[in-house]
Amino acid sequence: MTASLHERLRSALGNDAVKTTPEDLAVYSFDAYTDGRLPSAVVIPGDTRAVSVAVKIAREFNEPVIARGAGTGLCGGAVPIVGGVVISFARMHRLLELDVANRRARIQPGLVNLHLSQQAASSGLFYAPDPASQRSSTIGGNIATNAGGPHCLSYGTTVNHVLALEIVDERGEVFTTDVDDAGYDLTAALVGSEGTLGIVTSAWVKLLRTPEAVRVWLAAFPDIESASEAVSGIIGAGIVPTALEMMDAVIVKVVEEAFHAGYPTDAAAVLLIENAGFEDEMQGCESAIRRIVQAHGALSWHAARTPAERDALWAGRKGAAGATGRIAPNYYTQDVCVPRSTLPIALRAVESAAAENDIIVGNVFHAGDGNLHPLLMYDKRDARQVGAVLATGDAILRAAIDLGGTISGEHGVGYEKREAMTRVYTTEDLAVMARVRDVFDPQRSLNPEKIFPSGTRCAELGPVR
Repeated sequence: MTASLHERLRSALGNDAVKTTPEDLAVYSFDAYTDGRLPSAVVIPGDTRAVSVAVKIAREFNEPVIARGAGTGLCGGAVPIVGGVVISFARMHRLLELDVANRRARIQPGLVNLHLSQQAASSGLFYAPDPASQRSSTIGGNIATNAGGPHCLSYGTTVNHVLALEIVDERGEVFTTDVDDAGYDLTAALVGSEGTLGIVTSAWVKLLRTPEAVRVWLAAFPDIESASEAVSGIIGAGIVPTALEMMDAVIVKVVEEAFHAGYPTDAAAVLLIENAGFEDEMQGCESAIRRIVQAHGALSWHAARTPAERDALWAGRKGAAGATGRIAPNYYTQDVCVPRSTLPIALRAVESAAAENDIIVGNVFHAGDGNLHPLLMYDKRDARQVGAVLATGDAILRAAIDLGGTISGEHGVGYEKREAMTRVYTTEDLAVMARVRDVFDPQRSLNPEKIFPSGTRCAELGPVR
């Protein structure tokens, strides 16, 4: 059966577009989170037609289909859990159209996030969603998980920037959606669906004008609590910076060792604050924010004076996860959201869980919207540490839910967190979601074993895979 599948794919798409050797398949069996199993085949299409053909052939052979971007996902969302045909968008990475007048662009899903802003920069435009993996993650993957990033506090997440989609459905048919279509907003429904409702083959995305002025400030604090209270103070005063990020002492130390960006290593916590807008607004904004952080016990205030200094501070923030290699060979990133007012409680819960399981934790996160990203550091060769990390991650998840938060802010549910869905949704809620999936993919052939808990049932649907 597998040999026949390979033959059909090669005949229809060409040898170069189809990978079948064990060593090639192994490359697509894992992502940044976990290992899965070897897929039956990997297809690397060059256009929408090839994607359509690949899906139709997979359907003939009763093979599931898993769409894959750069593999930077942290929840096992692009991992072939039950085998199947992986469709990699590594060759579909073009900016197809730049519409400067209407501030939008049509892109292929394999385009790296940062590359879009780089290509639009000469027109005075940029693409706002900027996950920490911005230099490597693809916009197709960002659409799948509704990625955010540091600047989503002001600009919103990916769903706020997708205008239209071209989709290949589970039968291999091509259709389009547009936010301006009458009736249901199918574009928004598809964003964040993690490849379970359709495969994105192109997208129209919104671009923003490059701001006239950008300022970056760094405030150091004696403890996490005072930094958290300063965050609430800033937002409570009606000030919404473009970014408001927090790092604790563990992260500040390794970031400074790795990047020499100018972070104060004697601080228990720092806030990285950015505001963008008109030049004549900047001084007033800085004065207002500085007064608030000093009222909440800030030890120091530093303003980046040059673009190079500003870029260095951001390079440290976005490179924080990689810098933890100075502490341990592996890290596990949790992704939960809590109400902003509960940040001190949530961070104490993180510290307590890590201490109880004898795990080093570093906190670096989107403080402005309460999206926590604790980095749990360990050595995966040590079974005790692996178990301790999983226990710590689960404790953090439970704490977030208890505080009225949720199990994912921007990384998605994927395979890792699907069982946790029952902690925040009732059986009836999950059944309704499953009915939506059934409309788009009644055979459950698109990215199976993702989002929904194993064994979830409803009378109309039977097992949810």
